[in-house]
Amino acid sequence: MREIVPLSVTVAAGGLLYREHTARNKAERLAAATMETLLNAIDANDQETGNHVRRVASYALILAEAAGLNGHTMRSIERVALFHDIGKLHGALTDIFHEVAKLTPEERRAVKTHPQRGAEVLDPLSAFYPDLGSGVAAHHERWDGKGYPRGLKGKRIPLQARIVAIADSFDAITHRRRYSAARSLGEAMKAIREGRGTQFDPALVDLFLSKPITARIEKAMRQAHAPRRAAEKRRHGERESVPDVTFRWRTRSRGSPARDPQR
Repeated sequence: MREIVPLSVTVAAGGLLYREHTARNKAERLAAATMETLLNAIDANDQETGNHVRRVASYALILAEAAGLNGHTMRSIERVALFHDIGKLHGALTDIFHEVAKLTPEERRAVKTHPQRGAEVLDPLSAFYPDLGSGVAAHHERWDGKGYPRGLKGKRIPLQARIVAIADSFDAITHRRRYSAARSLGEAMKAIREGRGTQFDPALVDLFLSKPITARIEKAMRQAHAPRRAAEKRRHGERESVPDVTFRWRTRSRGSPARDPQR
C-alpha cells in the first residue's frame, strides 16, 4: 500500500526548496554584480586596458564561434577575455605597466605574476564561474610548454586560455600601446602564423587564419580603430570606440530581463 505523505511535510519541503532557490538566485546576482564592478574597475584604473580587453573579447568570440563551441563555452571564453588582465590592477604592477621605457629584468619578472594575481582576485567567484580563474591564470601559457606561470603544454592549457592567447597577441600587435606602435593586419597574421605549434594551438591558428575568419577579424579590427568615431567620442568626453560585447547582466532597455551569469 502506498504511504501517504502528510501535507505539512510536503509544504515544509517545498518551502525549503523555495528558500534555497531564492538564496541561490541572490548569490548569483551578487556574483554577477561583483563581476560587473570588477570590469568597471578595470575601466576606471586604465581605460587603455579596458578597451583592450573588450577588443580581445570580440576577437575571441569570433574564433570561438568559428570553432563551433556551444553557448556556455563561448560565454566562459568571453569572461576569460574580459578579465585576463585584471591582475595588472595590483598596486605593485600598475606603475610598471604604465612605463614607456624598456623594462628591467626585475620588472619583467614582476609582470609575469599578473596571470596568477588575476586568478587570485577572481577565486572567490569560482563557485559561479569555475573556469574563469584557470583560464585567466593560463593566458600566457604556450603550446610548446615554454609559457608561464606553470609551463603547461598543449591541451593541458584550458581551451579558453588558448583562444584568448591568440586574440590577445593579435590585439597587442595591431593596436598602439604605450611601449609599441600598431602594426598592420598582415604583420599580425604573419606573427600568429609563426607562432603556430610553438606559442599557439595549431588547429586554432589554422582556423584564425582561414579566409572567412580573417575577414571577420579584420572587420572587427576596423570598427575598433575607426578614427572618426573615436575622435568624436573623445571630443564629447566619452570612451574610445570599442566593439560591443555580450557581457551584460543589468537591463539593457526597459522590459528586457537581466542576464543569468551562467546562461
